[in-house]
Amino acid sequence: MYIADSLLTCLAEVFQAKRRIDVVTAQPMLATFALARDVPLLDLVGLWPTRAGASTAIHSGPRPRAQAWACAIYDAFPEIEGVLYCSSMNANQPTIGLFERALSALPLLPTSNDALSNPLLRALLLRFAIHLTHSSIHLVR
Repeated sequence: MYIADSLLTCLAEVFQAKRRIDVVTAQPMLATFALARDVPLLDLVGLWPTRAGASTAIHSGPRPRAQAWACAIYDAFPEIEGVLYCSSMNANQPTIGLFERALSALPLLPTSNDALSNPLLRALLLRFAIHLTHSSIHLVR
């Protein structure tokens, strides 16, 4: 599971491929929640990648490379429940990838769960789309 504490980061990560925020196809939802407990993460934002013989390209380069590193980290550190890394789609903002080991940290119910097509979110989504790409992403209704 990929999570971020910024809606802007979530939108940039999810809708990067088509360069538009599509609030209809696949009925995307915005869920917010608080973790039920602390989750041990491996910090890839700092010097760990360099010390491990890599670079920060392990979280900003091609996905197969990042996935291979995630598998190696998973196997090497059984106490780690996820990784903290930089979003390559939103100015290196913090993003978390949770392994299934963190399942017990997820709440039974989200704090909120709204369809992105909710008219109350429209102005916010438009503002974020403009901020991310200077109008090169548009909202699909």
